[in-house]
Amino acid sequence: MIPLEEPTIQASKLKAYQFDLATLIALLQGQEDDWLFHEAKQATELSFNGQVYLRGIVEFSNHCRNDCHYCGLRSANRAVKRYRLSFDEILHAVDTIAKLGLGTVVLQSGDDFHYRAETISRLIGEIKQRHDMAITLSLGDRKLTELKQWRDAGADRYLLKMETFDRKLFARCRPKADFDERLARLEYLQALGFQTGSGIITHLPGMTDEILARDLQILSRMQLDMLACGPFIAHSQTPFADQPNGSILTSHRVSAILRLMNPGANIPATSSLDALSQGARELALKRGCNVIMPSFTPEAVYANYSIYPGKNTANHHGQQRLTQLCQQLYAHGLTPSFTRGDAKRNLYVPRH
Repeated sequence: MIPLEEPTIQASKLKAYQFDLATLIALLQGQEDDWLFHEAKQATELSFNGQVYLRGIVEFSNHCRNDCHYCGLRSANRAVKRYRLSFDEILHAVDTIAKLGLGTVVLQSGDDFHYRAETISRLIGEIKQRHDMAITLSLGDRKLTELKQWRDAGADRYLLKMETFDRKLFARCRPKADFDERLARLEYLQALGFQTGSGIITHLPGMTDEILARDLQILSRMQLDMLACGPFIAHSQTPFADQPNGSILTSHRVSAILRLMNPGANIPATSSLDALSQGARELALKRGCNVIMPSFTPEAVYANYSIYPGKNTANHHGQQRLTQLCQQLYAHGLTPSFTRGDAKRNLYVPRH
């Protein structure tokens, strides 16, 4: 698979919409779906020229110190078969991703402090020495000194989702997390020069259209490089087990709105969409999204990263999943891109 060159973007053509609260609520309620999805598709094509950035993700630990009420990996869930990959196992998975030509690896885990800062730094350095690829970290609420250490080691991006910017809803969903500290981490990550990402979950239990609209305003004001959104999916081993799943259509509206408000940002089509309905993830790529992250977590533990039902349930191994994904993209008139896939909104300065 031959990597495509990055599309050339004329910044003057990228119009960022600004919506007031009433307009956002109307859009979330579907009052302008035809206009919204058409404009989001046009904006995505203008920014990324029909290319979908592929990132290989390695979910190297499902241990988590947090007790989030929506997540199957919550610390109180004793039914989870826990695992941790060794240093060499992580590197082997990254080598596979690089061999297939992907320009970005995403290293993700629960909030697992078993992996010391020095270990992650050594891992970053080894990957950079072996491969010319971008490294995205999604390791949760680590110390500020650790975040700086990893940036200095050469990490390029960091994803830290808020899930919601509403304090009361945040406290209800994430009882062990500190709202202000997490928000401050996002600002610190940006100051360090990380390409920084955050995101929200639509239809969290207790979320209203007004809360979601305000979330979109706050998220867009932060000028982030990566914006993630996906529907809530009830997990049987959480306090939210009996709550209704989120709406795919609402999630698509959110990604479309985020595209219009943040035309140069990277917006992934999340696996949670396909967990609810096969094909919903590919449709999201026509409605504002431009990134997909196939998993290369080793087969022996692949299914145990069960954040929500339907996560990591494919029977094929990583290379087969990638091939199948590329075929699906071509069938939808989209082009898989194996480049680094940096965001188009902020000037990025790599380390090392």
